[in-house]
Order: sequence, then structure tokens, then C-alpha cells
Amino acid sequence: MMVRTKRGRRSYSAGEWGRNRVRVFPDPKTGILQIEWRENGRRLTRSLKHRDWSRAKQQADELAAGFTKPEPNGHKEPEPLTLETLFDIYGEEVTPTKAEASQKYDRGTMRMFLKFFGRHRRPDTLSKRDWDRFIRARRSGRAGRSGRPVGNRTIQQDLKLLIAILNWAAKSRDVEGRLLLDSNPLRGLKTPTEKNPTRVLLTDAEYQALLRASEAMDWRFRVALVIAHETGHRIGAIRQLRWSDIDLEAKIIRWRAENEKTGYEHRTPVTAEVLAVLEEARMQNPRGWDSPVLPAPKDSSRCLDRSRVRVWWDKAQKLAGLEPKRGRGWHSLRRKFASDLMDQPLKVLCQLGGWKTAQTVLQCYQRPDEGQLRKALEARHEARS
Repeated sequence: MMVRTKRGRRSYSAGEWGRNRVRVFPDPKTGILQIEWRENGRRLTRSLKHRDWSRAKQQADELAAGFTKPEPNGHKEPEPLTLETLFDIYGEEVTPTKAEASQKYDRGTMRMFLKFFGRHRRPDTLSKRDWDRFIRARRSGRAGRSGRPVGNRTIQQDLKLLIAILNWAAKSRDVEGRLLLDSNPLRGLKTPTEKNPTRVLLTDAEYQALLRASEAMDWRFRVALVIAHETGHRIGAIRQLRWSDIDLEAKIIRWRAENEKTGYEHRTPVTAEVLAVLEEARMQNPRGWDSPVLPAPKDSSRCLDRSRVRVWWDKAQKLAGLEPKRGRGWHSLRRKFASDLMDQPLKVLCQLGGWKTAQTVLQCYQRPDEGQLRKALEARHEARS
């Protein structure tokens, strides 16, 4: 039988009107493809459970040609959910809501999982054996794009994403109201942790040495260094600041959600030191309202890239006479900020530094120095006296 087809912008039709007409089209809310046909004068529709346009057209052609037969009541047992389909749905509905760096991480990590577990693997069949097998492979370098061994912290981050996806699937329903997953098959499994994680805290002496070294470097490094020290924010958010985020009169910076790792948009007041370097940046690059505060050296319309600020940090350490230390990077300024303000209420500190939860600050960022410990003991002694 010859099948006539008609291609439209938002749908694909096969067959003939009044005889064997079949149409496929995307659901306007979810993008999941639907198939529609008539049976005994009734129009019936069911979900195809995927977004593969080529596959959907083939299914329409086969149904119109009589190679397949729909269920009489218009319902058909859903095809088993695969990891590839689940990751596609998550990548289209959840990943775009995250910051740019997190989106990139999500996509790369999901590709790694597909390569390791298989595209057609059903997520509900994952088990502790798969969990342990992935940990061993990732730790030895047999899993991952680089082929290099990684530590427990990286493995923990990868597995947390997998858990988040499975948890989301166990709470999300398809267009027919069915849960994508009945439950998370990996729920309760423990991720590997670093026994002694390296969390270096930059000292005041080291910061002053870097500040002096910045005078012999590109002006952008000094501006970024001072903003990082005075605001406690991640270098990823700092290097993507634009002048539209700065209110010099109100002395406030807006931190955009898309530039924050946590996706948390907030505003913070700034110190006189920050205002001074912002004025310096304005003189160095007097451009439009939405132009970058820290433009790329070769393209002033773009923000600094992450590799550039990393190279500048290493150069500044050498100029400052600081011995390289694992963990002493831009993030050590964020830890310094949290520890310097240890006497402030946690809610205030979280708002200033852009932390979503106080637990993160307590576990990973604050570390009292000897001076603070002695001050606490002296205060206790005075109170008892």
C-alpha cells in the first residue's frame, strides 16, 4: 500500500483522510511526541514516550501502512524507560534552570553515565553492584572523558547528580499521569567521601602579598582579587559581572542566578575597597551599560574565561613568592571571607556570600584561627571572673 505523507511545521501526517490517517506531534508542554489516529469514528491519542522525531515519523508510517496495530481503547503499555530517554527529559526540563557551568557539567556527566551503563539500560534496574562498579572505574580512570583517575570528591559529585535525576524521576509524571520511575533504585547508598579534604584558607599575609603582586599584572586581576576578597563570591560569578549589575550610587552588586553555582540571585552591599577597584575598571574599560566589568583581553564584548583567571592566579603566586599549595586558589578567598566574619550571624553571612544554607558554611568554609580561639578563651575567663 502506498502511504501518502504530509509534512508540517509542528506535525507529521501519514496515510489518507477518512481511511488510515495518522499524525504525530509534540506535546506543547513537555515536548514528548504524541501519535493520533481514528478508530470507528473516534479520534484516539497516546504518548510515544520519546522525543525522537525520526523514530516518531517511522512509527506513523508503520501504523498507517498497517504494519502495527493500536490498542482498541487507545491505550498501550508504555515502553520501558531507558537512561537515554530519562536524561533527555531531565536535560530539557531541569538542566536549563541551572547556572551555565552547572548545565555544562550536567550534560557532560550524563554522557559519561550513558557510555558507562549503556543508552538502553533501564534506570529501575540499577543496583548497588552498578554503583560500586562505577566508583571503581571512575577512581581508576576507566570511566570519564579524560581517562585520568579522580578522587572521592569528584566521584561524589557525579553520583549526587545521578541520585538527583532518579529522585526527580520518582516524583515526575508523564503526560498520562504515570510516574517516570516508581522509586529511586539507588536510594540510601552512600557516596565516597574524602577522609581529609583539602580546604585551604588564605591568610591575611598571603592576601597582602598577592595584592602587592597584582600591581605588576593585568588590571583585571587586581579588580577580581579585591572583589573576591571583599565579597566572598566565587570567581565564576565575579568574572561574569556586567555594569548593569553594579549600582555605584547605592553601593550594591546584583549577583545573577545564571552566574551562581547554586542558581541563587541576590544583592549585596560592597565596601569602599570594591568601589575603588570598580572605578578603576570603569576607567580602563569605559563601555556600555551591559558590557562586562572584566572583559576578555582580545574581545571586550565578552567576559573573562575561567582558564585566564586560573593562569593569572598561578602567576601572582610566583610574583608574591608564595610556594604553590594544593587547594590555595580563588576559592580560598571565599573560605577566608567566611572565617573572617565568623562572629556575624549565620543568616547575615549566608546573604553576604551567596550561600543557600548555613550547613554548607559550617561544614566546608568556616575555620577558626588561633587568634579567634584565644579570644574565645579570654572572653570565657572574663565572664567567669
